[in-house]
Amino acid sequence: MTNPPGPGNGEPPERGRPLRPAGPPNRGFPPRRQPPVPSESPTRHIPQPGRPQSTARDVPRPQQPGRPPGPPQQPPPPPVNRPPQQPGPAPNPRPQQPGPPPQPHEQLTTRISTPTPPPPPEATETGKRSFFANRTSLLLILLIVALVVIAVPVGAELYARHVASTKVANAVQCEVQDGASVSFSPVPPVLWQYLTKDYSDISVQTNGNQVRQAKGMKVNLDIRDIKLASGNNSQGTIGSLSGTISWSTDGIKQSIQDAIPGLGKFVSGNVTANPSDGTITIKGTFDSATVKPQIVNNGLSLQVVSLSALGSNMSTATVQKNLDDLTSKATQNYPLGIHADSVKVTSSGVEGAFSTRNATIPSGGGNQDPCLANL
Repeated sequence: MTNPPGPGNGEPPERGRPLRPAGPPNRGFPPRRQPPVPSESPTRHIPQPGRPQSTARDVPRPQQPGRPPGPPQQPPPPPVNRPPQQPGPAPNPRPQQPGPPPQPHEQLTTRISTPTPPPPPEATETGKRSFFANRTSLLLILLIVALVVIAVPVGAELYARHVASTKVANAVQCEVQDGASVSFSPVPPVLWQYLTKDYSDISVQTNGNQVRQAKGMKVNLDIRDIKLASGNNSQGTIGSLSGTISWSTDGIKQSIQDAIPGLGKFVSGNVTANPSDGTITIKGTFDSATVKPQIVNNGLSLQVVSLSALGSNMSTATVQKNLDDLTSKATQNYPLGIHADSVKVTSSGVEGAFSTRNATIPSGGGNQDPCLANL
């Protein structure tokens, strides 16, 4: 709200005029009215058309920033008698600049200081996950290292067993002309035996198909205290070797039929083992023969006990010679000094025991046994 302009006759505004002394009124001029006393009530906003209305009423206008307030206004000086002033030209009233639009009422707010919030739980969870992830990675690394430490000696043990068993099996297969399987004692490990070249116990078993020309013959060997050391025509020594040779009655019949054609008619029937008297009976259609297993020249031999050859000119000496050729090729001339120790007749055939002690393993060169060259 703006105050109306003062009088335009060049006189100063009434508020700034000095008060005239009391006396008779000026002649020729109407009496001047005294200005009203300013009201003590706060300034009110007068609504005007076309301007936005303020929602707050009777609220003091906020103080605008500007120049600092001047010194307090001095009271007007006492009135002085002066001649009456003549009216002059009216001064140009100074146009009043429009003020800024009224500001809406702003509620006073109070700033409350708040403490710093704790770190979010995600950071703690991330730290925990990172710790467990690192711990899991460390455990995985340790597990891998442990597996490698275990796998290396296990793999080396398996490799050593394979190499050693292959060499022994090949040597036995070369001698008996049949497949063989080899096993080692569980302790000490074969890897240790392989590195020290000192084998404590080796077991060998053939497939039982044949031993050289003797069909149905099977060999089981137990070899102990093998020490490998290269020397003069030697690859080492064997402390002891013991084994058994089993020859079934069906194998005896098939061997005689294949190796001795002239005696084929004698074994056209069954071959019977007689453990009570230690003999083997060979029967044909009209002929029969009885033989007894014995040890001859460190090998097995079938000695003819009786021969019944009806209508045949075969003598006992002829039959014995043919049987000796068969058994000598199958059970004599083994390497390492292996020889037959005993023989007996069982319900299934013939069984002989063989052995050797403190044998020298030949190198395989010259006229020695080539089957042992690769040990």
